[in-house]
Order: sequence, then structure tokens, then C-alpha cells
Amino acid sequence: MAYVPGVALLAALVVGCSSGSDGDAGDADSKPGSPTVSAAPPGKYRTLPEACRAVPPGTLRDLLPGTAELPQDQQEKVLQGAPSVTYDTDRKVGCTWKSQAPDGSRNLVIDFERVVSYDPAVSDDDRARDVYAQRENAADLPTAAAPHEDEKKDKEGEKKGKASVTPSGTPTTPSAPATDASSGSGSDTDDLRPRVLDHLGDTAFLDDLLTQAGSTAQHRTVSVVFRTSNVIVTVQYTEQPSLVTEVPDSRELQEKAQALARKLAEGLSE
Repeated sequence: MAYVPGVALLAALVVGCSSGSDGDAGDADSKPGSPTVSAAPPGKYRTLPEACRAVPPGTLRDLLPGTAELPQDQQEKVLQGAPSVTYDTDRKVGCTWKSQAPDGSRNLVIDFERVVSYDPAVSDDDRARDVYAQRENAADLPTAAAPHEDEKKDKEGEKKGKASVTPSGTPTTPSAPATDASSGSGSDTDDLRPRVLDHLGDTAFLDDLLTQAGSTAQHRTVSVVFRTSNVIVTVQYTEQPSLVTEVPDSRELQEKAQALARKLAEGLSE
């Protein structure tokens, strides 16, 4: 048996171990049928717009009645809005505007959320679909056969012999009951129910809520929520009249909220 100096023997052992490790790794990688995991593609959007600058001044003046009549300094204050408190502007931003006019107040809130998946097997878009679906389900939109919540109140009001309010804000009495949206008569009530919207982002829905607290005037909030790729946008538009007897009109609020949502969707696509 030939004599091998200690240093040479140590070097030989190191080389042997290294080559053996590489060979084992190569064998493992080349095993037939071994699964390969590739990361899901990232979402289309990596950043979010500056929320308080996302709505043009002209649009804000239309959405916030009374603003154009204010002195210039007050008008600028209203139009600049108040940014939402957020700890990560790459993930979530928002802005709120408020106006007060003799006949009532209007509030506008917009919110942008960029959804990110932390699961390499789930894409940002797929995660955003799940988040959006949860919000749509939480809105509890009526089915085609189910009446709007306000219509349920109409029926209850008729039973009690009291006046009630339709979704469009038109008072009705027991002698002139509100049209049942489930009848398919093609009335305004059909068009104004909370519903899924077409041709807005990848998917969208609208909610319409009329509330009254104590002796204060009724206020109505129309919400439009849509998803574009991995970004979810929410528009909330609220009106509260000064008079307790007045009811905010659904049609006006819904049309303006949808028009703004479409502008925001176009801005994201640019």
C-alpha cells in the first residue's frame, strides 16, 4: 500500500466529497417525473395613482354642489381632498372630499387597493379575484327574483298603512305602491337596484343604501366597486339633504358614481 502524506490525503478527501455532493444534486435534479414549481406571474400594476389627484377639478365641482360658488381659497381646500391614512402607498391609497350647500351635503370617497399574492403558486390577479369576490358577496346583491331592500320596506310600509320610499327617492303611499322589481316590468326600479355592472374593468358591482338615523335627514350612499387586473377600486358617493322630508335620488347618484368609476378605470389603463 503506497504512503500518502497527510496533506495530500486531506485534499483528496475534500475533492472526493465535493464531487460526490455535486453528483448527488445533479442526480436529484435529473430524476424523471420530479415536479417543477414556477412562480405565478405578477399583477399588471406595480404602483397606484395619487388618489387625491385622480379626479379632475371639473368633475369634482360637478360631484360636490356648492363648491364652485365658494371663495377661491375655500374652493381649493375642498378640491384638494383629504388623503386616507395608509402605511403602504404602494398597496393602498384613498381620498375623501366633502361639500356643504344650502340644500344638503355631498361626500365622495375613492379607494385604490393593489392586491399582492404572497403564495408563489397563486398570481396577484387570482388573489385579487378572491378579494373582489368576497366584497361582492358581502354586498349581498339581490338576485333577479329578489326585490331591492327599499322595496321590502315599501311592502312593510303598505302593510302598516304608512308612506314609503322607492329606490329612486320618490315617495309612495299605500294607494300608489312601489313597482315590484321582480315583475320584469322594465320600470326605473329595475335599473336602480344594486347589481353587477357590465363593461367596467374586469368585473364590477353597484350597491345603493338608504339610511336614516333618528330625526336626521335620510342619506343615501352609492358604492361602485370594480377590479382591473390586481387593483380593486371603490367609489362611494353620499348625499344627505338638509330637509328631513327629502330623499336623495338614486338615479343621479348612481349615474355620477358610475361615470367617475369609468374615468378611474380609463386612467388605470393608460
